[in-house]
Amino acid sequence: MSRTVYLNGQYLPEEEASVSIFDRGFVMGDAVYEVTSVLGGKILEFDGHVARLNRSLAELEIVCDISREEWLEIHREMIKRNDLDEGMIYLQVSRGNAGDRDFHYPPAGTPPTVVLYTQSKPGLADDPKVQKGISVISVPDLRWHRRDIKTVQLLYASMVKMAAEKAGKQDAWFVEDGFVTEGSSNNVYIVKDGKIITRQLSNDILHGITRASLLKYAAEAQMEIVERPFTIAEAQAADEAFFTSASAFVMPVVEVDGVALGSGKPGPVSLRLREIYLDESLKAAI
Repeated sequence: MSRTVYLNGQYLPEEEASVSIFDRGFVMGDAVYEVTSVLGGKILEFDGHVARLNRSLAELEIVCDISREEWLEIHREMIKRNDLDEGMIYLQVSRGNAGDRDFHYPPAGTPPTVVLYTQSKPGLADDPKVQKGISVISVPDLRWHRRDIKTVQLLYASMVKMAAEKAGKQDAWFVEDGFVTEGSSNNVYIVKDGKIITRQLSNDILHGITRASLLKYAAEAQMEIVERPFTIAEAQAADEAFFTSASAFVMPVVEVDGVALGSGKPGPVSLRLREIYLDESLKAAI
């Protein structure tokens, strides 16, 4: 059975959903997106994702008058219609159909294109990679400098994920001016002498929703947090490392550019933080 998707106010079989070839998201990458995780049929971090969506829309001056309550109703309907227990809901808003290809924004009042679809991922919270950890390579950060806006411009992220795969690794860390910015689709951290070190928020990194919650939970657990850039050499000398994202939650990193971290196995801080994050986010799920 095909999925039900949401397109501009309608719930449709995915085979029947279509978007204009002149849509700005297609011809210009002029769109933003969010991904929320669903566990046990409930949405994690909903309000954080809606707040970031609204910020991204405002930064790009895309007008979308869907309220928080309407977004929630749509998300819950998508879960119901697709019988989604564990997985993700993808949401995208583009500047809409300009009627032709043009660098100028379409006229005021042009309706945005709003798309949502689900991805079923049974076992999302029990990813076997957690017990083994992942290995990463470093790559130059060649992206634009508004990484704080969650746009659909993900070509370079896709390229470096493929580069990591070709190298026999699972992900890549971006490096700019000698310091790690973030992972290909995640925020990154190292742990040294019990301190959790992660880059501070700026236009250089995405303001991760999972990141914000995790740092809050870590602080409540009396863990020391240092927000500053770190180098690849620092990471290689760290006791452990991990990344956070909406779909992976907390994922241990055990190797950076061929150098094993600590014992070469997922560390206790990473594993404990994953446990805390899942426990707390499930309590708050809606």
